[in-house]
Amino acid sequence: MENQIEITTERLILKSITPAIINELFNTKTKEEIITYFGFDEFGYEHYKEMYEKGVETHRLSIFVFLMIDKATNLPIGECGFHTWNATHKRAEIFYNMRNETFKQKGLMSEALKTVLEYGFTKLNLHRIEALIAIENEPSLKLLLKNGFTKEGIMREDYVVNGKNEDSHCFSLLKWEWENKE
Repeated sequence: MENQIEITTERLILKSITPAIINELFNTKTKEEIITYFGFDEFGYEHYKEMYEKGVETHRLSIFVFLMIDKATNLPIGECGFHTWNATHKRAEIFYNMRNETFKQKGLMSEALKTVLEYGFTKLNLHRIEALIAIENEPSLKLLLKNGFTKEGIMREDYVVNGKNEDSHCFSLLKWEWENKE
């Protein structure tokens, strides 16, 4: 892929997924090739296809995602990156997803998140990284606190899950806090 960034950690290869790469894949590859590239199921394919068809970015907001590939198996196992990235205001919301239960609770997401946070602050020039989670998501809560995030409050009924508005708990990490944590 043209302009693809690859970062290697102890157990992972992180490959950048940008709007340009998504557009290139959907313009040049078959559905099967795209599914194999990302390593996702039909739902994941449809999600990225919808992003491609509706436009991945606007003049103010974009995404910067890393596909997480397990070094031992060379299989894509999840994503970690930024959506609602606003370069003008130097902020983005982080998200992460581990697709397979086999890879959970092994510290892989922590390994990826540390690297992605560094990339966000040093290469994307972010000042603020936000995270919105359901409070019952204990693994996410632990991951954020371990990485220095501060709880700011609750965004009431801001997220739709199965047709129902639910609260999100808002956390943030500022660049100077991240620098002082290191």
